[in-house]
Amino acid sequence: MSVMPHRVAVTGYGAVTPLGLNVEDSWHSLLEGKCGIDYITLFDASEFDVKIAAEVRGFDPAAHIDPVTARYSDRFSQFALAAAFQAVAMSGLKITDENKFDIGVVIGSGIGGIGALSAQYRVLYEKGPKRISPFLIPMLISDGASGQISIKLGIMGPNFSMASSCATGADALGMAFNLIRHGEITAMIAGGSDASITPIGIAGFTQAGALSKNPDPVKACRPFDKNRDGFITGEGAAVLVLENMDSALKRGAHILAEISSYGSTSDAYHITKPLESGEGAARAIQAALKSAGNPEIDYINAHGTSTYFNDLSETRAIKNVFGEKASRIPVSSTKSMHGHMLGATGAFEALICCKVVQEGIIPPTINLQDPDPECDLDYVPNTARKVAVQHAMTNSFGFGGHNSSLIISRYEGK
Repeated sequence: MSVMPHRVAVTGYGAVTPLGLNVEDSWHSLLEGKCGIDYITLFDASEFDVKIAAEVRGFDPAAHIDPVTARYSDRFSQFALAAAFQAVAMSGLKITDENKFDIGVVIGSGIGGIGALSAQYRVLYEKGPKRISPFLIPMLISDGASGQISIKLGIMGPNFSMASSCATGADALGMAFNLIRHGEITAMIAGGSDASITPIGIAGFTQAGALSKNPDPVKACRPFDKNRDGFITGEGAAVLVLENMDSALKRGAHILAEISSYGSTSDAYHITKPLESGEGAARAIQAALKSAGNPEIDYINAHGTSTYFNDLSETRAIKNVFGEKASRIPVSSTKSMHGHMLGATGAFEALICCKVVQEGIIPPTINLQDPDPECDLDYVPNTARKVAVQHAMTNSFGFGGHNSSLIISRYEGK
């Protein structure tokens, strides 16, 4: 006998981003079209070809987590802890001896503790192996954030990390969604975090030919614009509390939105470049639509990295799936403002979709001044737009050919 899948509610969310140290500040910056990209301050980038990034500014770890944990955690874990604490506080979810085994954690990271690793390499070569910190390995491993959240909150259910490059945050939410949907767990603390604005991180992405070399921080990230020339590295974290809908309603939780479906595929094509046809991305979108019962999509938060091939292939994927309807669906890339937060991006953009369905306002794609003729959809250029949105889709694609799509729906109280 088949079991009806459970509905999955979003009951809390938290974020630390280049646009703000919480969800509301980040959201209002998005609606105002503010750009969180500026000159790098985390290290001296004067000798680098790329001197700009989307940094999280004004973040004091001790204001969000205890000083000892802050001292012995990489920046990506600090971000994740801060966002998780915000999300759980908003949700009102109480972790008790009775439910602690029925709540899990999945926090993805595309790169993990690259900052800690870089710092300890300097110690190794300057002072020798015996001066390496005993906390190095816990700081650099990508499950450091999920482990810390589990420890700090007393969560004893499934606890893991995952990495799928730039699709990591979306896939973490997708894995959490599936665990709840199929009755394996009642609630999950899920999201993504990354902090790769380091000398080796910026140099590596630059040498891979991925980053924009536009010297103007405000105008450098221009998704779907004919003059785009690469993405801008960002950092931060976004964490959502997902719950079995019946369980959430039973405890009186406020339902912020509903995750309706998740689709995932692989291009099986190239380590960095997407399929130009968009076939892999299209199949992920189709899988999400089918799983949700083929709802009408009212808004798409695009992956929209401001790289030539990604923007083109995503546009083709959307057109291939939606046909003549594609031109009527508002599509925007918020990376134009917060940069590419790598493993955190998919989670933050899903969070943005939660706000969109709640408030009926779509953030814009800023810097879209001279549209690429081959990118000819409605990208909500430069100004936020009021639109009633029942179902929003968010796409995330990553190096290695990862394609993920989530559908976020407005909760109607039934």
